[in-house]
Parts: sequence; structure tokens; C-alpha cells
Amino acid sequence: MAHLLVTGGAGYIGSHALLALRRAGHRAVVLDDLCAGRSELAQGAPLVRARVGDRERVRALFDEHGPFDAVLHFAAFLSVPESMADPLRYYENNVAQSAALLEVVIERGVRDFVLSSTSAVYGHPERQPIDESTPALPINPYGASKLMVERMLADLERSHSLRWAALRYFNACGADPSGEIGECHEPETHLIPVCLEAAAGLRRNLELYGTDYDTPDGTCIRDYVHVSDLADAHRRAVERLLEGHCLGARNLATGRGHSNREVLRAVERVLGRPVPVRECPRRPGDPPELVADATRFRRELGWEPRHSDLDTVVETAWAWLRKWKGLG
Repeated sequence: MAHLLVTGGAGYIGSHALLALRRAGHRAVVLDDLCAGRSELAQGAPLVRARVGDRERVRALFDEHGPFDAVLHFAAFLSVPESMADPLRYYENNVAQSAALLEVVIERGVRDFVLSSTSAVYGHPERQPIDESTPALPINPYGASKLMVERMLADLERSHSLRWAALRYFNACGADPSGEIGECHEPETHLIPVCLEAAAGLRRNLELYGTDYDTPDGTCIRDYVHVSDLADAHRRAVERLLEGHCLGARNLATGRGHSNREVLRAVERVLGRPVPVRECPRRPGDPPELVADATRFRRELGWEPRHSDLDTVVETAWAWLRKWKGLG
């Protein structure tokens, strides 16, 4: 069993990965500044509150809780519209802070590193579904910032024999089926929980950005992957690295796309109530379609998304929202 450092482990995807790692018997310490995370999502694991780029605090963490066998790095800003409005904030937080973390990781002799990356590195891909041979040409600072960290990892593989995996996943969604943890963003920006909040009367309506895309119903198409399936993939990836294998960049996806209107209909179907909608113009930086081919990761690690059908995603997200918000 490994001893792991999980940055951003009090956030949405990081906390689900932490849960999967601990269920598999691994020990973990969480590093999170809680600017977006919540301390309870650390689930009783040791939690150090600091920025990942604070070298002295991170060195002190290694002194107190290390040595670590591997690092899983989830801490990042992740809003495409926000990155378009304030790109320098994203480059400082996602790139500069990650570089400082990697400096300490290499200094302390850690040789296995998993990065939470994103489909946003692909930009406007010329073909669908997207596989890892598709050129990475991001069209927003968020995607560009993640691609830069991937490039740093590839360089460190050459210079310091770092074994790494950058897991490029598509739209994370849902909540742990047991109901232990879920999505706790405030304000919420992700489509499925926003639909649920609108249906529950917690917000006036769902703002549907872009209805004139060149897609069958005019709305964006995305590949939705249940967060517990992503968590399982991170566990598999770090275990493969610890066995001595380097993975590099890999897609995590279902290979099936759903439009925003399909998601809206799924929420209405599962809840049995309407979602109030206000149609809005497109947002800058949103590609019309992102659907991936994750064959390579599935074949190499035996991974299968078991919870990612749209109704299961909505059911688990709704169960969590009701618990978190105390809804009847």
C-alpha cells in the first residue's frame, strides 16, 4: 500500500479520488488551500491548508508527513469563462504554482506523479471522437495552462526519470453512489448541478449558453464521465506508475456525447419536474463538440466507466444535492 500526497483533495474530483484510494488501502495526506474545497471532503485524512506553490509549506509537509511514494495533483482553477476573462490568474495558479510543487517533488525524490488534466487541451479538434494523437491546440487559457503542466512533466521525464500520467478527462459529473461526498461548488457552474438547482427552485433558471451551434439540436455536445469512474481511473493510474511504468497523456471518457438539451431532458426525466430555462448567447472559448476515444487507457489498465450513463449520473447528483442542501 502506498503513501500518497493528494493536492486539491478537498475539492470535487480530488475528494472522490481520495475516497477511491483509501478504499483500496492506500494512505493519503491532502494539500488544499480550501479556496474552492471544503475541509469535510478530506474525509478525516491529514489536511494541510496551503497553496501548492508555497515551497516552504510544502517542504514542511514532506518533513512532517513524508516520504511520499507518489503525488496526485488536482489543485487548479477550472472555469473556461473565468480563464478567458482573467488569463494571468490562471497561468499563475495552474502553471507557476504547479512548477513550484514539482520543484519540491523532484527535490524530495518522488518519481511518480498523476496530473488531473482536461479535454480543453484539444481546443477545436478537427475530428471526433478525439484520441491522444489529436493535436493539442487549446483555445482558452484554462486548457493552455493544463497543457503547459503536461509539457513540464514530459520534460521532467527526460531530465529526472519522472514517471507521470496526465489524465485528460471530459465532463466530470455525478456524485459518490454511497452518498458520502459530492459536488460542493458555490456558486455552482457545472451544467448538471445547475439544472438540478433550477429544477429544485434554488435558482431562478438554467442559463443555456449557445443554441446555434452546428450540432443536431444547436447546443454544445460533451462526453460526461461519472466522477467515481474518474476516481477509479486515478487509482489505476497511480498504481501503474508505482509498478514502474510511465503512461503520459491519456483520455478518460465514455466515447458518447450528450448535448446540453439532452442533459436538460435527462434531469426532467429523473426528477419528474420541469427545468426553467433562459437561452443565452454563446460563451467565448466553448467548442461545439468534445467527445473522446479512451480506448488506450481502457486497454492498458482495464478501466471501464461503470456509472456514466446519463440517468445514473443525474440520480447520484440529485441524491447528493438533496442531502447537502437538506431538500425534501
